[in-house]
Amino acid sequence: MERTGVIIVAGGSGSRAGGARPKQFRFLGGMPVLARTINTFAAALPGAEIVAVLPEQHIGFWKNLSARFDVAEHKIAAGGVERFHSVRNGLAALTSDPGLIAVQDGVRPLGSVAMIRRVAEAAAKHGAAIPVVEPVDSFRETDGEADAAGRAASHIVNRRLLRIVQTPQIFRAEVLRRAYESEYRAEFTDDASVVEAVGQAVCLAEGERENLKLTTLGDFVIAEALIAAREEAENEEGTTDAEHV
Repeated sequence: MERTGVIIVAGGSGSRAGGARPKQFRFLGGMPVLARTINTFAAALPGAEIVAVLPEQHIGFWKNLSARFDVAEHKIAAGGVERFHSVRNGLAALTSDPGLIAVQDGVRPLGSVAMIRRVAEAAAKHGAAIPVVEPVDSFRETDGEADAAGRAASHIVNRRLLRIVQTPQIFRAEVLRRAYESEYRAEFTDDASVVEAVGQAVCLAEGERENLKLTTLGDFVIAEALIAAREEAENEEGTTDAEHV
């Protein structure tokens, strides 16, 4: 695997998840969400330089909190006004010269090592790769205009043509750096949209349904259940292996 730099963007306030602290610092399975995310990338990409981009006002808090846990080595950069600016700050904080750069949501702690490596391999081959999953719900598109009764015209959308986009989004380093020399535009919703704006095609790699972005309190409930199920499966596998020794 090529040397990879990792930018973990954790600059949000997390207000939709409730609670007094931003969601990236909330505990999940007895560990801060951000710590889980950092450790997963350290395991998936050994030797990677990891930069966590945080709200400037919470950097001191994170340093104190992370010192209480076994968190892989990482650097810290201050976030910007928009996600675009936070990623740009993360790029500036990378001091190594990686061949690939991964950009990850700080509040996606459940992606597997296998998935991260799969996206990295696709990025190394194609220049840019993002994980996606097929939607299972139906979709309707509205025209955005409601009548006096509050009804809006709509039509069904073929979900077989749609994909749900996740992170990590991984790119050839020169591609991502060149893309982020652009000026910010409102239509830049993720890193793939930034690199596409400079003419780089994006490969779609297989994501994972368990790769949740923790946004609401309900997401945390689901994530806790997923972690408990994984730990139970690992314990059962360990017991089975011991019985065969």
